[in-house]
Amino acid sequence: MKTEDFSFDLPEELIAQSPLKNRLDSRMLVLNKDTGMFEDSQFKQLGEYLRDDDVLVLNDTKVIPARLVGKKAKTGATIEVLMLRDLGDDTWETLVKKAKKIQPGDKIIFGEGDITMECTKVHPEGVRHFKLDYNGILYEVLDKLGSMPLPPYIRETLDDPERYQTVYSKYEGSAAAPTAGLHFTKAFMETLKARGITFVTLTLHVGLGTFRPVKVEDPKNHTMHAEEYSVSESAAEIINQAKSENRRIIAVGTTSLRTLETIGNSKGMIEAKQGMSDIFIYPGYHFKVVDALITNFHLPESTLIMLVSALAGKDNILRAYQHAVHQRYRFFSFGDAMFITNQSLQIKSG
Repeated sequence: MKTEDFSFDLPEELIAQSPLKNRLDSRMLVLNKDTGMFEDSQFKQLGEYLRDDDVLVLNDTKVIPARLVGKKAKTGATIEVLMLRDLGDDTWETLVKKAKKIQPGDKIIFGEGDITMECTKVHPEGVRHFKLDYNGILYEVLDKLGSMPLPPYIRETLDDPERYQTVYSKYEGSAAAPTAGLHFTKAFMETLKARGITFVTLTLHVGLGTFRPVKVEDPKNHTMHAEEYSVSESAAEIINQAKSENRRIIAVGTTSLRTLETIGNSKGMIEAKQGMSDIFIYPGYHFKVVDALITNFHLPESTLIMLVSALAGKDNILRAYQHAVHQRYRFFSFGDAMFITNQSLQIKSG
């Protein structure tokens, strides 16, 4: 297995630059992970592929305006910082552009001194730890100074920052959105609940581990960056009850899936837990908890296309992606959806 095995050709114009006006208007490619058959659908038709006793697991993390641009205190040089993770005691793990300019002891000033960061530790690949000094409540200061940390392939300005949040986002701390959930509306969720479909939430604050590229030839040599998660007692009870009744556990997004697989035991049961996940899922992995996945389309040679290949098979995924390119689906964060399921499809294509 090589990283280049997970590559595919994607015309740049298929990278979605902005969200659709209505969240439910996204298209959805439905793939049977066992047979490799797939069909074209729409996200608003998701209910047609769900069973009344399914459990959908959502990541309720909330994206913070984590992208900050400031000035280096010594030189006045412009420095861009992406805040990744709260380490406690006003210390944050960050990703810095042109990070070689920042060494221990260096300070960066943001706004009119609203935030001052002092570098305390240097890590590889642009990661820096900073001690923060600010007045007031940090997230309120970030709302004033920061901007949404949109991925680098999105070049257009986001008119409404809430479109990079799920409608069920709750706990602040994420450096990126769990984008599979962007397709849901509250009304649509209520419609599904009325059928008996269960929604349960967990939290994984998306950080460097999710979008860090694979730069090694052999993916097994790639090191995932740890991300913080939390699963409640009530969520664990619902999921375990469903597993004991052979009901499907459907992860909404790869972050939900990774959290469940991090804490699941060999029998597919989970426990309420808080911790750090650095799980890297690639072909050959045996899934313990998750039966199906709602996701978006992922970057070539990324950890996420490897994850969906582990769930559905690399050849099945690459054929489905080739079809999506041919049918001009919209790709990546603001793009269309994919439902990787374990049930037979009415239309057998592929």
